[in-house]
Amino acid sequence: MTEPRKALVVDDHPTNRLLAEALLRKCGWTVFQADCGQAALTLAAQHPFRLILLDISMPGLSGEETCARLRAAEAAEPLHIVAYTAHAFPEDEARLLACGFDEVLVKPISRQRIEDLVAKL
Repeated sequence: MTEPRKALVVDDHPTNRLLAEALLRKCGWTVFQADCGQAALTLAAQHPFRLILLDISMPGLSGEETCARLRAAEAAEPLHIVAYTAHAFPEDEARLLACGFDEVLVKPISRQRIEDLVAKL
């Protein structure tokens, strides 16, 4: 039996979490949700996620700080961390990639963008 593909969606807005979760589930993923960076770190310590969609602008820990902490605690299995954000300017994307994100997924997302994303994993 194959290991389930586990994803974590981190966003302080419930609607954004629900949409991403629904799209990932349609692609066959088991999805967990967190509403802040600290909750994401707690869940990541408990589950072997392959994919994390991480909002950038959240109260408490920012997406960048959460990404840095996830990278510092990363296990042997590769973790694909995606900046899940409305910040779409090219300089924002370059900055996010430089601070440890694997790619940037700009809101609003679509089924096709999620399918393209998970096809690489």
